Amino acid sequence: MKVHFIGIGGIGVSALVQYYLSKGNEVSGSDLARSEITDFLKKLGAKIYIGNFSKNIQKDFDLIIYSPAAKKNNPELKRAKSRKIKTMSYPEALGELTKEYFTIAVSGTHGKSTTASMMGLAFEKAGLDPTVIVGTKVKEFGNSNFRAGKSKTLVIEADEHFASFLNYWPKIIVLTNIEREHLDYYKNLKNILNAYKKYAGHLGRDGFLVFNEDDENIKKVVSEINNPQFKTEKYGFLQKESVKLKKILKIPGKHNIYNALAVLAVARILRIPDEITFKSLSEFKGTWRRFEIKKGKAKKNQITIVSDYGHHPTEVLATLEAVREKYPKKTIWCIFQPHQRQRTYYLFNDFVKVFREAPIDNIIITDIYDVAGRETKKIKAGVSSKKLVKKIKKDNIRYFAPDKAEKYVKENIKSGDALVIMGAGDIYKLADKF
Repeated sequence: MKVHFIGIGGIGVSALVQYYLSKGNEVSGSDLARSEITDFLKKLGAKIYIGNFSKNIQKDFDLIIYSPAAKKNNPELKRAKSRKIKTMSYPEALGELTKEYFTIAVSGTHGKSTTASMMGLAFEKAGLDPTVIVGTKVKEFGNSNFRAGKSKTLVIEADEHFASFLNYWPKIIVLTNIEREHLDYYKNLKNILNAYKKYAGHLGRDGFLVFNEDDENIKKVVSEINNPQFKTEKYGFLQKESVKLKKILKIPGKHNIYNALAVLAVARILRIPDEITFKSLSEFKGTWRRFEIKKGKAKKNQITIVSDYGHHPTEVLATLEAVREKYPKKTIWCIFQPHQRQRTYYLFNDFVKVFREAPIDNIIITDIYDVAGRETKKIKAGVSSKKLVKKIKKDNIRYFAPDKAEKYVKENIKSGDALVIMGAGDIYKLADKF
């Protein structure tokens, strides 16, 4: 089968590309720019086109899978439809897979990638040989966001943006936490909770809803589901296993104990012995841009660098608290790149509160990473990093453009200090410059 992907360089889409390649399909795809992901997929055998052009669509393509970010007027999508080639969005295509496999879907505002990765590795150690599709690169998966398994077990990271998860039909749903997020789509918390309720309804009689009982919004969702036909399994921080997990986990922070508790709950449903799960969790080294620890290049002025994907206020605070927990005596710096003006606009006061509370010595907030097609003129005019810093009003928090931020930190950071480079945009590239 010949499969073509529009937006092939997306972190989610690229995992599905690898799935189709692993099944022996002929795969091609396009993206607006070359990236390390497109280079990686090219090495695996995918034909890569840079730029979206109608000529990329060949008559003999059997299937076109497109990123949710692709617009209706995308030239490739228009050509595919005019030629009556079957088209599916990434969530629709992944949804079809969830029907073919015994699927465990990890959902929630935070912790999806880490929890799904932990789970995939625990299942692998238990001999379940799962297929795993996540939104981050995992060292144990060959630095990929995909693992090809031979069994009928599938672990996926189920994204809530655009209500993508409503395309999925899992046997087990894991809910990590629910917060106000993606308000450009949902508008308010009520709509978010309603989407999760509808999603939970996808579980059949043999299904399990595994949820964090410490999360108030999740408890609200669960309590409002009428006559659920599925079984429920809850986990929470007061479990005695939390103490053990805090001792054995290599990745710090209370949020990662929650992630591990979710894995343990699912593993027990699948009757995986606890000793196997705990051993796997104790060996987990983390994933790409999730508390990824690196060492600075300079031998004389050695600094510790933590690269992190955190971009929602709750994630930002959890990461910064975890850094302080891990390095209680170090002077800690942070360069934060807000991701998307919509998010910064809607959660502005939450960001102000988080940065006022953050247990960090020096914080630099750099320019907002714009996401093409997602920013309105009104919001562009209404929010900026400068306005955020002005509102926070703390002496240790400054605004700098990216190049100036790099220069300022290099001139002032000292040997032995730690530097957190955080955000979901391209700020991670700055880590290499240190």
